[in-house]
Parts: sequence; structure tokens; C-alpha cells
Amino acid sequence: MKAVIMAGGFGTRLRPLTCSIPKPMAPMVNRPMMYHIVTLLTKLGIREVLSLLYYQPEVITTYFGNGSAFGIDMHYVQSEADFGTAGSVRNAYEFLDERFIIISGDVLTDFDLTHAIEFHKQKKAKATIVLTRVPDPLSFGVVMVNDDQKVTRFLEKPQWGEVFSDTINTGIYILEPEVLDLIPYKRDYDFSKDLFPQMLADDLGLYGYIAEGYWRDIGNLTEYQMAHIDALKGVVKLEIPGKRRGQVYMGEGTFIADDVQFEGTVVLGDNVKIGRGAMLADTVIGDGALVESGAAIRNSVIWPHTRIGKGAHITDDVVCTDVEIGNDVVIAEHVFVGDRCRIGDGARLMANIKLWPDKEVESRATLSTSLVWADRWTREIFTDARISGLSNIEMNPEFGAKLGAALGAFAGKGRAVAISRDADNVSRMIHRAISTGLMSAGVQVNDLHTTPIPLTRSELRNGKQVAGVHVRKSPHDRRKTDIIFFSADGKDMAPGKTKTIERLFFGEEYQRAPYDEVGGIYFPERTNESYIARFLESLDEVAIRDARFKIAFDFSYGVASVLLPNILGSLGPEVVSLNAYLDPTRMTREREEVDAALKKLGEVVISLGYDFGFIIDPGAEKIHAVSETGEAIPNYRLLSIVTKLVLETNKGTIKKIAVPIVASSEVEMIAREYGVEVIYTRNNHSAMMDATNDKEVAFVGGTRGGFIFPDFLFSIDGMYCVAKILELVARTGLTLGQLNTQLPRRAAVERAVECPWELKGKVMRKAMEHSEGYPRLLVDGVKIFLEDNEWALLIPDKERPIFHIVVETDMHERSAQLALEYERLVKEWKEDTVPLP
Repeated sequence: MKAVIMAGGFGTRLRPLTCSIPKPMAPMVNRPMMYHIVTLLTKLGIREVLSLLYYQPEVITTYFGNGSAFGIDMHYVQSEADFGTAGSVRNAYEFLDERFIIISGDVLTDFDLTHAIEFHKQKKAKATIVLTRVPDPLSFGVVMVNDDQKVTRFLEKPQWGEVFSDTINTGIYILEPEVLDLIPYKRDYDFSKDLFPQMLADDLGLYGYIAEGYWRDIGNLTEYQMAHIDALKGVVKLEIPGKRRGQVYMGEGTFIADDVQFEGTVVLGDNVKIGRGAMLADTVIGDGALVESGAAIRNSVIWPHTRIGKGAHITDDVVCTDVEIGNDVVIAEHVFVGDRCRIGDGARLMANIKLWPDKEVESRATLSTSLVWADRWTREIFTDARISGLSNIEMNPEFGAKLGAALGAFAGKGRAVAISRDADNVSRMIHRAISTGLMSAGVQVNDLHTTPIPLTRSELRNGKQVAGVHVRKSPHDRRKTDIIFFSADGKDMAPGKTKTIERLFFGEEYQRAPYDEVGGIYFPERTNESYIARFLESLDEVAIRDARFKIAFDFSYGVASVLLPNILGSLGPEVVSLNAYLDPTRMTREREEVDAALKKLGEVVISLGYDFGFIIDPGAEKIHAVSETGEAIPNYRLLSIVTKLVLETNKGTIKKIAVPIVASSEVEMIAREYGVEVIYTRNNHSAMMDATNDKEVAFVGGTRGGFIFPDFLFSIDGMYCVAKILELVARTGLTLGQLNTQLPRRAAVERAVECPWELKGKVMRKAMEHSEGYPRLLVDGVKIFLEDNEWALLIPDKERPIFHIVVETDMHERSAQLALEYERLVKEWKEDTVPLP
């Protein structure tokens, strides 16, 4: 066989380690990561190896040459552009004239791939994906196989609700040469996103082999450190260079003075010098490095030709090549020092910072991040299109400015970004901090001031901005602030774009604009007027005015109180307003406070003989409703009622509606009466907005008080929802109370089970195995349809270590019983103490 090593990666998330070298050449126990891959291939008897190069190719070609020193014939193909993983391999078409194996040059593994190759031959497969099981599959491609190990589903970088297994794609593939004919030449084409889904759809012999052994994707700095820990502890079988003396591996020409202490496993490269009284614990020291007397190094990786001064203390860090660390320097945990940095005597480097190459820290200086939240956000900062954090602690001005600079780098110099906020003081502060960061990147800031989210989305539709941001006090936790990101079309920013911003943020790879190109701040005019005009044009104003409704309205102290009264004035209802002024200290309401507000609103409706009561949330996106009887209508039930009103008003004209996967079957029952198809989405606002891309979808209803009417806007808008409900009631003559009594009613029960992040994939896999043979939906979590029109939904929480169980039957007692049964199953699956039923 021949082998292909994917060695073109930039290693952006490994910077500053990869500022001067490509990712596959980063040292792993004093040998490049790619060296260990070559060693793995030679153990398979492979001698013909092709390396696909792109970024800094000369570093790889200089090290490996023609491969003879490593027992192989090494060939190289350098791509002229980034054609994706499969497109890059297609460039080597002439070389790959027999069965071949593909492996990334920047993973760490000790798989015995002999078994995978035999499996491939036995199955007569065209392509075999080598799989493994991991505790947290979220960052990888999840692969599902049947009993014959044939691939049945492929999900690239799924969300938690789509993690139907903990079996993931390792990036190791065994292919027959004819598979290359499926890959277009010199086009961006990816194995996971393009080729494998195509082979799966066409049933072209795509198999998955679950390998035993160690595998780790060295995707970020933390993974790099963890891989070294695993190597030193013997968790992964690696060829560690040097002669072993106890737990110390010593290279040639290495000198160790008296009284040196070693703890754990220590690897010393060639020509290393360790001074008297030094202490090294679970550490790797590169070739030619000098550790002077009294220095203490724990759980760290020191690259070649670096000097550690007398009495220096280094803990849990990575120090790159040719670095000078002075005497008595103290470097705290998780510090990454780039090549050729100079750290003066007595300096202090605080935890969780990175130094790019050639930086200098003066003697006795203290270098620290001014961002106190660094620990919290070492993995990721986005949840969907939102960032949330503790106000003025995690969400502070330094963070806002840095985030704005990263967003500015993403947007591009000379472009415009819209930014809005609510009335909270922290929101105002972060809004201004983000604005300064954007301006520093040469971006024009279109400041919408205090504006509801739906209005910001609407403003973005004019095409003048490349992105938008809204800052608000969290409606769920008064201690927190949210930052929500929008794409140029006003929809939630897609995960691929937020990941780019996240990478720029962590990598600190943003250019400052020249002084004469710093961005400005502009204040768009007539934003409110254009929104209101479109708002009223989308309604049957005459029907609403003729109905002469009487409404009790709770504005929740939010921004709707500034805009909605003017709109209601045009529609003519009699309105009693509660909490109709801005008060940032009272915008966040706990569940008990919302219930109390609904009770109070119901009392007002009854005492005044009004037709409705509405609470609109502070961001003007979601609503709660009270019927003419004063009864608060649960949001899941409100979805059924609004669905009935929409379909009754538009008989025979609507083909499709969309609702989240957690929606009650009541919606399906109502839609069936009108011959309307129900499309199910993931349980989030972004997925609801995506449903509007289908032009036949006329209504998207949520279970949390948010509704989308695509003829007006592609996202939820609480102000428009209220007005639309008035129109629908006026045109049908049906009241909320009547519909609440008359419509079919189902009983839903929800329970939550604590589930550590590392076990979520396992529980999803068990849920998939359990549901085999049942009708099911795999939109978000696993929705299992049982007998007698009963269903159960098992869905992992994307923000907390929790598994949600939602059960619906015709009777509350039965739903509660079934929910308890599934709660027990989830707990057993976590522990894996009993066989699956």
C-alpha cells in the first residue's frame, strides 16, 4: 500500500507554537508529530509515502528529505491553493494507483491499522473511515454505522442535539484508487462534507471501522499539553528518544549536575545541560536546552535551544525554540511563549497568556492578562450566535474591545457593522467597548442606540452592513450580559462564521488600521420609521381597528415600551399599560416573577373586562398571553392556538408550517385538519429562522412564546406577534379562551438528568441503540414514537451538563410515569450498569 499524509494545516489554534513552523512539525516528546505518523506507517510495512503540503512546506521537506533516513520513499505534492481535504488528495491522482491510506500529520495515535486494512479488504469496501469513541464528540464528525459496519449517517461538526453517537471520524481513511474519480479536479472538495455524503447517498461501499487504542486530535494548545501528559504517563505508545534510566530518558551528550531531582517521567533531548539543584517533574526538554542551577520545571514542554535561568520556576507551560528566560523568573500555569522571546530577570508571567515570537519582557516586570475570565473561555466563547458572561467580570471593557477587534478583522477594513443595545448600563459599556474595537480595525460602526432586536435584524436587511451585534442584559440571569451576532441578512450568524471570529479572538490575529483609516461612528436615520411602515403594511389594519380590542399590556421595563405604543396607537385598541418605562434593574425576571406578573395581568383583564393580556419580554422578541377569562396560557399551548388561528385565517393557501422538535402533537393534529405539512426544526431560534428559507413555509411557531411570520420578518418579533394575533382574532372571530377550551389537548412532562459533558455522546449512542425498531426523528436529539400516539424526546443541553427528557401522552399521569422510566434509562446508560432493553 501507499500512504498519504495530510500536512498542509496552518495550525492557527496552536499559535504561538506554530508561528514559525507548520502544525505537523510541532514537537511531541522531542520529535515532530509527523515523525510519529511516519513511524506508525512503517510499522504497517508501508514504504511509499506522499505528503500533501501547503503552509510552510520547506520546513517539512528539509526535515524528511527523500525519506531514506526514515525507511521510506517520501514524495511531496504542494497545492497551489486550498482545495479542501479531498481536493488536495485529488492532486496526487497519478501517484495513487493502488489502495492507499490517508492520515493527518497532526494527530497522535497508536492504532494498529493492520486490523483496519484487513477489515477494508474483507468488506470489499471502496472507502473505510477509521472511527473511535470519544467522551466529547461535539468537535468532530459523528459517524453512525449499522450491524454490518456500513456507514448510515454522517454529521460533520454536529450540535449536541445531533450527537447521535460518540463514535467519531478520526481523519484516517483507507481508499480504493477509483474513489479519486468522484473528486473534482482543482475544486474545494472535502472528505467529510462532500465526498463521504455523496458515497453514502449513492451507496458506494462506505464503511466504518472502530479502532482500539489511543487517538487525539492536537487541535489546540490544551490538547497539545494533554497529549504530552498522556505520552509521559504511557497512555499512548510512542517511540520516546533517548536511553532510559529509571523514569528519565536521556539523549546523547546530555549532562546532569549533582543534586538534580526528577519526579515522574522526564525526557531530555540531545546535548541538554541541567544545572546543580534543579528540579524537573513530568517535563520534556528539547535538544540543546540549558536549565541552570536551582530552576524548577513542572509539567512543561521546553523546545530546543532555550535557556532557563537560575532559580526560575515554570509550571504547566510550553516554551518554544531559542527563548531566553532570565534568573528567578516565575511563569504561572498555561503560558505559551513563542520563539526567540526574551524574559528578563525576576519577571512574573501570570497565568493563561501567550507571547508571540520575538517579544521581550523587561526585568522585574509583571506581565498579566487584563482579562480575568481567561480560564473560563479557553475552550470556546460562543453558544450558537451568542456570547454570555458575568456582567463587568467576564463581560468587561477589555473583553469588549478585543472582541470588537476580532469582529472587525472578520468584517474587513472599510466595511460597516450595525450595533445596538438595551438600556442596561453594562450593555451600554460593552456596546461602546465593542465599537472601539471595530473602529480600531478600520470598520464603520452604525450605532442604532437603544433598539429592540427585531428592529436591528430589520435594519440589516438594507444590505449596508456586513454584520450586526446586539448587547443586552440576560433575560434569564440578571447577573449576566449577552452579546448576539447577526449576519449581513439579519439572521443569527452561522457557526462557521462565529468560529472564525472565535479563532481570531483567541489567536489575537487582528490588524490595527493605520491612524488615518480608523473607522467612524454613524447614526442611521429613519430606522424606526421604516420599520413601523413595513410593520403596518403587513397587517390588516382595518380589521384590527374595527374590532375595537381592549388590551392589558406589560412591557417588562424593556425597549418595546419606547416603540410599540406608537404602533398600537395606529391600530386603535384601548390599552392599559404596565411597566411601560425603561428600568435596566428590573428587566430580568425569574420564572416565579413571570408567573406573578401573569397572575396580576389576568386580574387586570378580568376586572376591566378586557379581551387580552400580553407580556412582552425586555428584548421585544417573545410574548406571554392571557385570555379573556384571565387564564395564563402556557407557551406550548399558545403555539397550538396561534397555529389554529393562522390556518383558519388562510384556509387552502398554506402548504407548510414549521415548529421545533419539542412542539406538542397538538400542532400536527390541527395541521392535519387543513391538509398542511408540519416541518420539524432543531430546538433553537437559528433553526426556526432557517426554516423560512423554504418559501412554502408560511408560519414558524416556537414553544417559548416566539413566532415567525415570514411575510414580515424571518425572525421572531414579539411586537409583531401581538399585532398579528389581534388581526387573526379579528378575522376569525375566535378568542384565545375559546380556542384554549376547544382545541385537542395533550399532556407533556419534562425532566432533566445531570449528565457530564464527557458522557453525553455515550448516552446519545445508547438512545440510538434503544430506539432501533421504533419510528423516530433525528432532528435534534432522539425523538421516539411509541404506541398509542405517545412519544419521548431525549435531547442533550448545549450549555449545561444536563440531558432533557420530554414525554407526551394523552394523560398527565401516564406522561409522568413514562418520563420517570426514561430518566431511569438515561441514568443507567450513564453508568452502563445494565444491558439495553
